[in-house]
Amino acid sequence: MTKLSSATATATATNPVNLPARYDIRRLTQEHLPFALAIVLHSNMFYSPVWPIVYPENKTARLYEAFPAGEYLIRHQIESGYSFGVFDLEYQFKRTESKPDGRLYWDMQDTTLDADQLLAQMDFPLVSVAMAYDGIKPLDKGRVMPLIACLPLFGTFYHVLETLDPRPEASWKPTAEKQLMLRNATSTRHDAEGKGLMKALAQSLMRYAHGEGFKAIQIECFADAVTKVWSEPPPFFRSTVISEFNTAELEVEEEVDGVKRKVKPYGDNCRQRATKIYCELRSSEPNGTAVK
Repeated sequence: MTKLSSATATATATNPVNLPARYDIRRLTQEHLPFALAIVLHSNMFYSPVWPIVYPENKTARLYEAFPAGEYLIRHQIESGYSFGVFDLEYQFKRTESKPDGRLYWDMQDTTLDADQLLAQMDFPLVSVAMAYDGIKPLDKGRVMPLIACLPLFGTFYHVLETLDPRPEASWKPTAEKQLMLRNATSTRHDAEGKGLMKALAQSLMRYAHGEGFKAIQIECFADAVTKVWSEPPPFFRSTVISEFNTAELEVEEEVDGVKRKVKPYGDNCRQRATKIYCELRSSEPNGTAVK
C-alpha cells in the first residue's frame, strides 16, 4: 500500500495534524473499493444529517441497492490515485477469516439487519475515507445516474449548488491535469467517529494536493463538521464558500398535470446547510510571497 509521507502524522506549525499513533493514512487501491464504498454508504444511509431524515424507510434495502450503483463513483476516484483512507493499525478483527486485510460480510438479500448489525459485518481496518479525483477527468454523469436513482435528492444537492454558483466557468474549471482536485465523499465509520480522523485526513489531502502542484480543491459539503474543516483550512491555504442553501428553506418548482407549484424537496424536518467550498492551495506563504 502506498502511504503519504510519515510527516502527515506529525503536528507542526505548517502541518497541524496530530493523529494518534494507532492510525495511518494510506492511498486507497482497488482492493479497498468494497470497504470504502461500505463506509460511505453505511455512514450516509444511517448517520447523515440528511438521508435518514428524507429517506427514513427501508434504509438497509436502499443501502444494498446503492452498493452496485455506487461502485463506479468510488472506482473512478480510487483509479485517480488521489483518494486516501485512515487505517487502524490496532484494529481487532471480529473473525479469523477476515485477516490480514479485512472482509465485508454483507448479505445483499437480508434486509432485516439494522445499522449496528451491518457495522459488525464490516470487518476491516479502514475507518475513514476521503475520495477525490482530478477535475480534468470528470465523472461520467450517465454512470452516476443509478446512484442518483437510489438517492434522488443527492442529484438535487449538486444541481442547486451548481445553479447558485456565481462564478464564470472559465474562472475555475481546469484546462489541464493537476489544476483542480474535486472531492466527492468524506465518511468515517460510526465506531471511529469523534477522533478527529476526518479533519486529519482532509488537511493531509490539502497538503498532498499542494505538493502535487494543484491550485485548488473543490468540495460540496452536506454536514456541518465537513463544512467547518474545509472552510477553515490550515495555513497557508484559503477557502471560500462559493454557494450554499438550507434544506428547510429550499423551494423548487414542479409541474403536475399541467399545474406548477412550489415544493420543498427536503421537507420541513430536514434542516441542514449545504455548501460548495473552493480551497485555494497557492495563496500565500508566511512571508507574504505567493506560493509557487
